[in-house]
Amino acid sequence: MNLHDVLSTGPLYEKLRRVGRGLGSGMGKTSTRGQKGHGSRQSFHGKLGFEGGQMPLYRRLPKRGFTNGRFRTDYNVLNVAQLEKSFNDGEEVTLEAIRTKGLLAGGPGRLKILAEGAITKKLTVKAHAFSAAAAQKIEAAGGKLERLS
Repeated sequence: MNLHDVLSTGPLYEKLRRVGRGLGSGMGKTSTRGQKGHGSRQSFHGKLGFEGGQMPLYRRLPKRGFTNGRFRTDYNVLNVAQLEKSFNDGEEVTLEAIRTKGLLAGGPGRLKILAEGAITKKLTVKAHAFSAAAAQKIEAAGGKLERLS
């Protein structure tokens, strides 16, 4: 790409609205603030969620059920098929090894192995959790499981 290939996208800054400069400007007198009320005052800062006295949305919606969101355990998940593709026979699978191979980016620091796909290689898999089917597949292939705390 060269400098002459770059197309102009228009002005760099949006033109400021000049308010309070006479009736002929269309934005004179009340300067687009309306007549009276809280929004016309100089010190008005809209309260988050405030809808002018109407019942706010967060109070109109029903709050039902239980959520365990604050206390749940988040895992990086990886399928057995991905281990089959990325690791050689007899290798040790750890969270660090998985990250160096580029299978996982950031995310929580816990690893769970799931059972999608097939595995034929003998791998030593160190993870925080395994699905029952994944554990069965890895052991059937001759591999070992190590559960991390």
